[in-house]
Amino acid sequence: MPQKSSLAKRSEKGLLTPDNCVVAMIDLQPQMLFGVSNFDRQTVINNNILLAKAAKIFGVPLVLSTVESKAFSGNTWPQLLAAIPGAAPIERSSMNSWDDANFVAAIQKTGKKKIVLAGLWTETCVALPTVQAIHDGYEVYVVEDCCGDVSALSHDNAMKRVIQAGAKPVTALSVTLEWQRDWAHRDTYDAVMDLAKTHCGAYGIGVEYAYTMVHGAPPTKYPDYVVPAPHQ
Repeated sequence: MPQKSSLAKRSEKGLLTPDNCVVAMIDLQPQMLFGVSNFDRQTVINNNILLAKAAKIFGVPLVLSTVESKAFSGNTWPQLLAAIPGAAPIERSSMNSWDDANFVAAIQKTGKKKIVLAGLWTETCVALPTVQAIHDGYEVYVVEDCCGDVSALSHDNAMKRVIQAGAKPVTALSVTLEWQRDWAHRDTYDAVMDLAKTHCGAYGIGVEYAYTMVHGAPPTKYPDYVVPAPHQ
């Protein structure tokens, strides 16, 4: 992962940079995903992995939190943990992570006043901490395509509420590109293109096409798939 000291400096002027924000990912757990009906669930997984990988590429601190893992919600998605090895979820009992002293302390420890926030479900685990974090002087960017809720109405009402409170709606890709900002920043360019080709659908396929058909580059080589051994 690039270290912040090695990254080209981005201008701020109201924008997100790798230096001025923290990513918070809340309750990305099986039971919470089961209840999502407004977005395709696999797409929600994909977008959160994209955001987590982008945070790793740009050296952005990431706070991960779970609710009632053993009693109800299950463990954080293993696909997500694979993208951010070593991340230790902050376990809570509260639906509102801003009511949890350990979660708030983890955000405060980063020293960042901008929070890029994703989670399930939008109407509770996203909206409640967003409103209170804004009240406490933070600037919150809700990554809408990394969130989901039990109905389209619930999600849409939650987004209206957080926007009215002052939050900024963004997407996983828009955050990644805002951190990259300039294709001349070669320290992160290849990694961002890898994210695009792996997670960004038609955009990624377009990148691969341009590389191979226009610029004559060899096709991207991905590791061969290894069939997992059966459990004994």
